[in-house]
Amino acid sequence: MNYNYYTTSTGTLDAVRASAITTAYIIYGIFALVILILQIIGMWKIFTKAGQAGWKSLIPIYNLVTLYKIIGLSPWLLFVYLAPIIPIIGAIAAFVLTIFQYIYLSKSFGKGTGFTIGLIFLTPIFYIILGFGNATYIGPNGNVATNN
Repeated sequence: MNYNYYTTSTGTLDAVRASAITTAYIIYGIFALVILILQIIGMWKIFTKAGQAGWKSLIPIYNLVTLYKIIGLSPWLLFVYLAPIIPIIGAIAAFVLTIFQYIYLSKSFGKGTGFTIGLIFLTPIFYIILGFGNATYIGPNGNVATNN
């Protein structure tokens, strides 16, 4: 009887791959957490500049309802985010609504097209700029708020 066994070192290679993948996931998770925290801080400051309580930025969905009131959009439009159940058209509708959200946010703080493009591509950073910068809230969709 021949009991020759052939072994390979794939066990070590698999461990290295698993370690690399785990490390990549951890780094991604930390990066995503930092981005999330930056976005929350920026949103908190935006809410306080607009005369809303900052804690409202912490509650999912309610933060969008509050943001829509700040920028002059109807909170009922949030139902568009349920539209992606409809293939293609729903996803396009949600994307377009998000673009309009950034346009109205820029206008509400007296910013222009360049700032809107920044919000679209680098949202957390431009939330921080909007919150901590010298921009002042001028009213929903850029209409000057009047005190009655």
